[in-house]
Formats: sequence, C-alpha cells, structure tokens
Amino acid sequence: MDDDDTLLEDLRRRIAASPFHAGFGISVEHAAAGDVRLGWEARADHRNLQGLVHGGILATLVDIAMGLAIRTIVGPSRRHVTIDLGVHYLRPARPGRLEAAGAVVRVGSQVGFAEGSVTDATGRLLVRASGTYSVTQERTDGATD
Repeated sequence: MDDDDTLLEDLRRRIAASPFHAGFGISVEHAAAGDVRLGWEARADHRNLQGLVHGGILATLVDIAMGLAIRTIVGPSRRHVTIDLGVHYLRPARPGRLEAAGAVVRVGSQVGFAEGSVTDATGRLLVRASGTYSVTQERTDGATD
C-alpha cells in the first residue's frame, strides 16, 4: 500500500509537536488510511532487569501505532483514546531497530478497534496486540474529563 503524503506529514508534524512522542524517539515510516508503521531504536537503557527491552515500552510502542492508525480514519477533528489494550509477547526484544505496525479493523461512531505488531530488524514477530479506542468529538472548551 502506498503512503498517503498528507496523512504521513500530519502524523510526523503531530509527533514532532508532542514532547512525549518526540522524546520517545519514534519515526513515522508509513501512513495510509487505516495503516501506520513506526520505526524506533531500542537502546541499552530500555532494558529490564533481565537485559531485554521492557515489555511496558513495547506495549507503549504498539499502542501508539494502533492509535495513529485510528487517527488516519477519524481525522484531526475527533479525539481517540485507548480504553482497552491487549498485548501478547511472543519473543524477547533486544536493543536495536524495531518496527511497530497498527492497522484499523473497524471504526464506528464511538469506538474503534485496531490490531498491531512489533517486529525486530530481521522481521521476527515479537509482539501482537489489539486495542479498543473511544472515539469522540474533540473538546474545544479546554475542559478535561
């Protein structure tokens, strides 16, 4: 599937503007409607006590990929937040280049569902995930829940 340049630039702009996302160090490698792929470099300081990349970091990475895939469908005027995240760790991750993919399964008027994965530089599947996202209108009054 070819990149949608408008979606790709929008996601890259949003990542660069977010201190969390920019600080996390992800790059948007591919974006099309319902489909996002991120690149990320796991460093030695991302390891847990067993010397492997911490599972919480991998969960965050795949959640970002799935959430951005949802965004490619709902657009910038609607808000999407994770309400359920299921992560299955299939193989240990070691420091090095990782790729996270998110793909939309369905987006309705209030809920979206996506699936995701994390692979290493050799293409080995490390993580499979699914996420459910609340989809609402963007708040314009500055209030939070």
